[in-house]
Amino acid sequence: MRHWKDIAAAVRQGCRLSAEDALILWHDAPLWSLSELALQRKRAVSGDKVYFNRNFHLEPTNICVFNCKFCSYRKPKGSAEAWDMSMEDVERMVQGYVGSGVTEVHIVGGVHPEHDLYYYADMIRRVKAILPDVSVKAFTAIELAWMINRSGLSIREGLQLLIDAGMDAIPGGGAEIFDEQIRKQICPDKGSTAEWLAIHREAHLLGLKTNATMLYGHIESLEHRIDHLLRLRALQDATQGFNAFIPLKYRNFGNSLSAIGEVSIVDDLRTLAMSRLILDNLPHIKAYWVMYGKQTTELALSFGADDIDGTIDDTTKIYSMAGAEEQRPRMSVADMRAMVSRVGFRAVERDTLYNEIDND
Repeated sequence: MRHWKDIAAAVRQGCRLSAEDALILWHDAPLWSLSELALQRKRAVSGDKVYFNRNFHLEPTNICVFNCKFCSYRKPKGSAEAWDMSMEDVERMVQGYVGSGVTEVHIVGGVHPEHDLYYYADMIRRVKAILPDVSVKAFTAIELAWMINRSGLSIREGLQLLIDAGMDAIPGGGAEIFDEQIRKQICPDKGSTAEWLAIHREAHLLGLKTNATMLYGHIESLEHRIDHLLRLRALQDATQGFNAFIPLKYRNFGNSLSAIGEVSIVDDLRTLAMSRLILDNLPHIKAYWVMYGKQTTELALSFGADDIDGTIDDTTKIYSMAGAEEQRPRMSVADMRAMVSRVGFRAVERDTLYNEIDND
């Protein structure tokens, strides 16, 4: 078995990690060494830049046909905590951002049993009618698979319909853990790994950029995390369609896996660093500040992350309902610039496709 120092030396020379070497490095390398290696890779891609954007989330509903064991967001229809925004509600919310300088609206929510592909295409058109210059990054692959299957269209036909309505990119949610046996335990009725990968592959072939995620820190092992990252790396080799990877930490409040607790900040940092090292063909690693909290996000910038997401403006409930410390997530541009500068990097505003925006 190779020593972690030999593997680290190979990584410094630009060698690609195998599953076996990744496991040794992840398990054995000291935290400082992973930070050093991840920072080297990060600087090769983005220098001293750390990206952010001006965005808000639109979460039309938390009513969902699926009932994943890790989810604190989903509520059944009729629950006092459930919501289902009307199109008029959506338009009122979006109207509030006219003239605000936002460049992206991020639309995700529950998989509503009664809303189909044409319903959501209409929603995108209404958003674009109010904010024509704002990018719409919309719907996880799980949402997309449900609405496209329900419509009777092929994946390509369904995605094209949404593109024609104004969809500009796809977020990375719903990936969870790709290992099929783990998936059967944590989200048995949810869309499959094959469906998630097929949606993103087809999106890339149509010219859509997408993100990717991994939900970690529940019942999976390091081997499962590595397998997940390698499947993403293989798809990126084939399509070059992923913009960013976001490791998502399992939060344990208010769901049926609560008894297992949460992993440590050290685990978070090791996961960020190893994501950067394994995903050598994927340009950006995002430390999602709403999930980690501001202090851990600052630490994450020394472990390979080069993006902290956006201003948010208290428009997402997915992590606050799961017990994240950021219960009213909102940061100003000045706050984000200050966070990045405190750890010696340069904050750069971007749009959805990582084109830099000069607002200085």
